[in-house]
Amino acid sequence: MDGHDHTDDCETCDSGEPVRPSIYTDARAEMQRRDYAKALATVGGLTAVASLAAPLAGLQRVFEREYTGPIYGDEIPLVDGNGDRIMESRLSEGEQLTVFPEPRPGLDDAPTLLVRFPESAYGGGTNMAFTAGGYAAYSKVCTHAGCMVDDRENSTWVCPCHYAKFNPKGGASVVGGPAPRPLPQLPITISSGGYLIATGDFEGPIGPGGE
Repeated sequence: MDGHDHTDDCETCDSGEPVRPSIYTDARAEMQRRDYAKALATVGGLTAVASLAAPLAGLQRVFEREYTGPIYGDEIPLVDGNGDRIMESRLSEGEQLTVFPEPRPGLDDAPTLLVRFPESAYGGGTNMAFTAGGYAAYSKVCTHAGCMVDDRENSTWVCPCHYAKFNPKGGASVVGGPAPRPLPQLPITISSGGYLIATGDFEGPIGPGGE
């Protein structure tokens, strides 16, 4: 013996099995890291699918909801999601709010986009007889696939599902995307008590179809 410890240089362990160099351990670790990365990618893909399923689930609910009869009617108050009536002072010019008919507040009961602009800002396509105090109201259900129009780019409403675009200053006319027709307008007025009420139902069918 030369007096040196040869343990680190030995090619075999006490059992006689070869001692694998550290490169194999590093390789296994790298494989584990790659498998972990693949797992993360799979989870990410599933998350993306789930995120797509959410609007589709809402869209399915809209399709299943059949609006076969009058929803609004004469002197039906407009209310917010808490059931509170909409006073004339509720919105400033340029603001908007999702409202519902008072008897049945909720997402499935005629969600309506209420907006307020100076009366001089409204152009062709807007039925001015249906407006009151600068307020105009339209169905929130997109006429293309029944998703809820909710986003807004400047003064343009955008459906988040397929990016149909509507002009609230022009009778909610279609200004982009696949929607076949405008959002139907709701006739409204201001009651003697100072809150917004409908004077009838939507001027046309809401949601997809109805051409």
